[in-house]
Amino acid sequence: MAPTTCSTSPSPCLTTSDLHPAALAAGSVPSVNPSPLSGPDVAVTCVGDIQWGDAVALLAGHGLRLNHIAAGETIPGSYWGEPEAGIIGSEVYVRDDTPVHSMLHEACHLIVLPPERRAQVHTDATDSVAEEDATCYLQIVLAGQLPGVGSARLMADMDTWGYTYRLGSTRAWFEQDAEDARAWLIERGLLDA
Repeated sequence: MAPTTCSTSPSPCLTTSDLHPAALAAGSVPSVNPSPLSGPDVAVTCVGDIQWGDAVALLAGHGLRLNHIAAGETIPGSYWGEPEAGIIGSEVYVRDDTPVHSMLHEACHLIVLPPERRAQVHTDATDSVAEEDATCYLQIVLAGQLPGVGSARLMADMDTWGYTYRLGSTRAWFEQDAEDARAWLIERGLLDA
């Protein structure tokens, strides 16, 4: 299935202005080029390209509820605005034109939080570098469990959308530079060792 062309917008990863100077100096934190793309559209896999039931089941397995928003409607809890996914409590909100990477990223923000913090989330999940790294790592892992997507496609979509890493690509970060994120997830029982 060919990916849908989704409108460009800022990526859900942190921008360099969101980071503590020490985190920037360390260089391990994923960030976003504020205008990573040229042209009005970019082809990435969107929610409308996958089976709705697969996405619902994947997120439900982590205690989250996926909510479909009609085309053209405002997405509740969207930090970056449409078409990016939104989060409120244990609810994830998407439209058909929401990139799958955005849906998974925002869902993973909720997954990495303990239930008492998750219940308090509205739009902005964290300002923690460790949680952001863990979120980026986990979204790649979960993409491997989502039929029609897979980890390789999601990493390519993340690069296309504008996620940036010091090693030059999402795949390089995931395979060679994400030990801390992986360890963080394992320590909290969110990933098998």
